[in-house]
Amino acid sequence: MPYIKKDQRAVVDAHIKKLADAIKETGKENRAGVLNYSVSCLLKQLYELRYSEVNEAVGALECIKQEYYRRVAGPYEDLKIKENGDVY
Repeated sequence: MPYIKKDQRAVVDAHIKKLADAIKETGKENRAGVLNYSVSCLLKQLYELRYSEVNEAVGALECIKQEYYRRVAGPYEDLKIKENGDVY
């Protein structure tokens, strides 16, 4: 879960902003690839090549995906259902 203490957020937020700005500079057509590269590099620097470490990294990525869907994509889809009507 991304809900960490505020003092922990303060340590990384400025760096995240810089990275996001750098990714934006590459343009929308490159954004997905540059984001993938950036996350891959972070994982390489944070985790050793051991099963337990790889397993932890994959688990974190899966939770990130699910949290993004729950907080961003799901509400967006609900909005579009209200605007356009449900399919089912």
